[in-house]
Amino acid sequence: MPSHQFGVLKLLVFKVTLLMFMIEGVNCALSISLRGPSLVNATVGSNVTLAVTILGAPDPMVTWKMGGLPVVIWTLGSSEAPAISDSNRDVLTIEADGSLTFQNLSFAYSNTYTLDIIKVGMVTVSAKFSLNVYDYIRNVSVTVQTADAIEGADKYTLQYSSVPGEPSQWWWYFNSVLIRNSSHYTVDQKSLVIHQPSRTDTGRYTLVLSNPFSAVTAHRNITVLYGPDEPVLGVSPSQTFFVSGESLALSCRAEGVPLPSASWLFQGHTIGSQGGRLNLTSVQTSQGGIYTCELFNENTGVRRKKNLTINVYERPAGSPLCSVNAAHGNANLQFNCHWPGGTPEASLSFPFFNTTTSGAGDFSLTRPASQGLNGKTILCRVDHPLLQTQCSITLGGPAEILLTVTAVDQGGQIVVNIQCHSQAMPKAMVTWLKGSEILANGMQYQINEDTTQLSVHGFNSSVARLYNYTCNCSNPLGNTAKETQLLGPTISYSHLFPNGDGTAVTITWEVPPTSVITGFDIQMSGPDLMSKSVRPGQKATDNFRTVQQKPSTSRSANISTLDPKSTYQFRVIPVAGGIQGKPSEVQSLGPGLSQSQIIGLAAGIPCGVIFLLLLIGLICLCICCSRKKRKANRYPVARVVEKVVTTQPNINAPSYLLTGGLKPQPDHDRKNPQMDPTERSVPIPRFVSPPHVRTATIV
Repeated sequence: MPSHQFGVLKLLVFKVTLLMFMIEGVNCALSISLRGPSLVNATVGSNVTLAVTILGAPDPMVTWKMGGLPVVIWTLGSSEAPAISDSNRDVLTIEADGSLTFQNLSFAYSNTYTLDIIKVGMVTVSAKFSLNVYDYIRNVSVTVQTADAIEGADKYTLQYSSVPGEPSQWWWYFNSVLIRNSSHYTVDQKSLVIHQPSRTDTGRYTLVLSNPFSAVTAHRNITVLYGPDEPVLGVSPSQTFFVSGESLALSCRAEGVPLPSASWLFQGHTIGSQGGRLNLTSVQTSQGGIYTCELFNENTGVRRKKNLTINVYERPAGSPLCSVNAAHGNANLQFNCHWPGGTPEASLSFPFFNTTTSGAGDFSLTRPASQGLNGKTILCRVDHPLLQTQCSITLGGPAEILLTVTAVDQGGQIVVNIQCHSQAMPKAMVTWLKGSEILANGMQYQINEDTTQLSVHGFNSSVARLYNYTCNCSNPLGNTAKETQLLGPTISYSHLFPNGDGTAVTITWEVPPTSVITGFDIQMSGPDLMSKSVRPGQKATDNFRTVQQKPSTSRSANISTLDPKSTYQFRVIPVAGGIQGKPSEVQSLGPGLSQSQIIGLAAGIPCGVIFLLLLIGLICLCICCSRKKRKANRYPVARVVEKVVTTQPNINAPSYLLTGGLKPQPDHDRKNPQMDPTERSVPIPRFVSPPHVRTATIV
């Protein structure tokens, strides 16, 4: 075979072999090529095909997505129908080569489409299309918020509308000059915004709209109105604040064409419109605040407002109050200064602590407690525009403790309340002990919220003397304690006070401060009361019967309708629950002497006799001494005037000998030397029976 024929044969075999490899599927990779632009514009109602060419392995799976959502799935070359949703079946169709066809397009199909080719064991390939659906632009109009713009307004907006088309491009022109985005203009697809329009923005505005299938131009003439200008406000008299009761006037004016009208508003209500002037007489704090002047231009319809603040001050009522409390246990002191109310509220501070912190109306400051503060007076400085004053606190630890005891009968159970009072600043906290046992709230013992009262439930007066209760008061500056022993029902003493005609008496009594008493039985012996008010069956003891029952707080009782010709006896019995204490001393009333009166008289007679004998002996002794003196020395003496010293006996105490001092008498001898010496002698002292005692001596 010739060599050239052999070469031709080899070439033929190579081509056949290459064709066989291609037919048998020896492929390198899948590929997609677009048979048109990737951006497709179409009109509503038209038919469009997104055409592609698919190469590579046979029978790949084809998936078309609208946005990210699959809308068509099909195996290329398969005899089976493609998978298309019911909502898209009338519009979408897949071609034999994998292209996607749209029929009777609507705006809803304007989107991004993605084609994915998938073959097992091979890399997935994709292609993208953008489909824009337009309509012809018609019926374009430019609208505005108001017919004319207002100078100084926040913004003025021009908007357009078109039926039914949508533009792909838009331009705004002002007097044929293209408008671009700036601080004065904002341009977007639907509107033109003029920020803070001025009178220079008056003119012709043009809108140009276009899309791939149409273009339209629209115009709008805009006039910018202006006035009123910035209001000018004033107050007379000109001062920063006014005191409650003063008078003032407000004024408001502004330039504008025509001249704008002015009115005043306060708290949302119109209160005056007199050419911009408002008179306020005898203002009160409720009239202080923001006053608004509102200006209105009838031609432009523009309203402009401006505020003016009027301060009306009034001092707070009363005086500031200072207090101090313990804080963080007893480690710190919390100082409080309180003076609320007023306009404005007062500024409060404690300059003692060299701090700049302050408060308004109610201020607290916490500082560590120390003994150096004990006895110190802390001032709170109060500053108000109308007054500067102060209040003070004098610190101190707990002082002497005062204990009071009260008792109540609750259904046969005695509850004893022990109150503990102690002067302290800050107020002392109280702890309670029974003996050495610290008491806490429980079934038998209850302590009130401020710890100053201990309540003992189920108290038994028969064992009351066995227990000592201690009140321990403490604050950050010190502590003190006091112990007390509770007693059973006891009367200290009693008195009886009859009226003038003997038909009524008042009996009074006192009890020891630590005696546990829930009430008193007032008992009487003798004839029944004339009113027959004593109820039958009342308890009687030793011929005494109970005529009244008094609560534990009583210290007196009145008994009336007595027979003045009869003799009565009265006593008070203290009661603790169902237990009676020892009766008080019996007090008698009647025409005869009472037992106590007889005893007093019997004891008084011997005492009086003894006193009288002592008095007589003392007088005799004085007389004897005087005579001895006179016999021992007989000197000539001048006649003197007798000096008598008189005293009144003390009727409330035993009688004692009363003596008076002697005063030197004038020397009559020098004035009358011819007088007989015997005439200058004086009588001896003489005794005058009480109530007056007179003594005299010779000088």
